Amino acid sequence: MDLTPTPPVDDDNTEVGPFIELSRRAFADLAQRTDIHIDDETLVDIRGLGDPTSQRDVVEVYRPLTQLIHLYCMHTGALFEASNAFLRLDHHEMTRTPFVIGIAGSPAVGKSTVARLLKELLARSPRRPKVDLITTDGFLYPNEKLTELGLFDRKGFPESYDRKALLKFVVDVKSGMPEVRAPMYSHINYDILPHEQIVVRHPDILIVEGLNVLQPPRSRTNGTMGLALSDFFDFSIYVDADESDIIDWYTSRFLALRETAFTDPQSYFTAFADLSDQQAVQVALEIWKKVNSPNLRHNVLPTRGRATVILRKGRDHEVRSVWIRKV
Repeated sequence: MDLTPTPPVDDDNTEVGPFIELSRRAFADLAQRTDIHIDDETLVDIRGLGDPTSQRDVVEVYRPLTQLIHLYCMHTGALFEASNAFLRLDHHEMTRTPFVIGIAGSPAVGKSTVARLLKELLARSPRRPKVDLITTDGFLYPNEKLTELGLFDRKGFPESYDRKALLKFVVDVKSGMPEVRAPMYSHINYDILPHEQIVVRHPDILIVEGLNVLQPPRSRTNGTMGLALSDFFDFSIYVDADESDIIDWYTSRFLALRETAFTDPQSYFTAFADLSDQQAVQVALEIWKKVNSPNLRHNVLPTRGRATVILRKGRDHEVRSVWIRKV
């Protein structure tokens, strides 16, 4: 199978395009020696179901990526200080806003593992920043609301999220509010937990992970452009792979969930626990065809070219190349 990445933007001449492509080996060679590491037990806890991310991946991909993010973070901080000096603002009165990272990609591509791994690595960097992670799942409308809006079968599509609430959350965190709360989502219940919240208090770095976080701004009814979540990102990552490979990973994960989470009496998906392998594969493929594939092709994949970094995976789930935005 040809694992050569497709260009992230429609450009016949990628040499003068907005991205530079590095092989995994070339990217790994950029990393400086560092004491940052993840022990095996922590890595197992971080990995998603069926995700084979290894210590070699940490060293060759995620450690240099952490160092690249650190460079962006330092330069953002320097710009903040320089801007305050230019505006003659008292630096004691100005609170530096959090550095916000967006992570996007298809269902089952491994973006949650990337988000959790970067959270751990960034928190272990020399300055020991406070790093918080939020997923956009908490901003899905509750199932009752989705049913009322006729959107239950489009769960995960952009319109199934409370986008105003999500945008307000990120704006409030970015503005330096001392405490910001977000709804909590349960993958067991497949719904928002009405009495649970996630509290974010003055992080140095905030990671926002979700399918559609790189969506461009939408036009308002008066013809002006609204704000997009990505307007408040300082750095963004798109986790990429061929759809045929993602389908295989999704199907394998569905089979694994049938043996684990689906057996929980509280699970929304208990009806799937007794399916045969053949039935489970058929159900997974049907869900992909009706929901995930249209969402990926029409909403998620078109945002790939908006990322700062694209991690391109091969069939074995390993990152094969890294695309880094240069303009």
